[in-house]
Amino acid sequence: MLEQMKELVRKKNICVLATVLDNKPYCSLMAYITDATCEEIYMVTIKNTTKFKNLQRNPYVSLLIDTRETQPRSNAQALTIDGVFTSLTDENKKQKIRGRMLVSFPHMKDFIHHPKAELIRIKINSFLLLEGLTESHFISLKDL
Repeated sequence: MLEQMKELVRKKNICVLATVLDNKPYCSLMAYITDATCEEIYMVTIKNTTKFKNLQRNPYVSLLIDTRETQPRSNAQALTIDGVFTSLTDENKKQKIRGRMLVSFPHMKDFIHHPKAELIRIKINSFLLLEGLTESHFISLKDL
């Protein structure tokens, strides 16, 4: 089941990022890429956005990736990811991630290289996959 969850993450590239500050949730539609093991997800944002300020004050996030545009609603999958924002400090790794993002999102070139752009790294803690209306599967990466 874990590989099915990771495959869904790999095959998609848009998610909803939910951040929270002072008990107030905030959602953002985000383009993303993942690392080879699908244990980290990378996104880019501008530093002075609400989402980035929230991440700096409260690093815990939830991501939603779904198949509603490709599956009948009765069979759609919704994957909720629980994760933690951690800063990227290694400049070589940042450049590699930016390069990979440009391959996936060439239309975002100016945004990715904007002087105030910041990479977001989410370390995945767990996956919750809902299939259709009644089936659910939970896997914690901490337990593996």
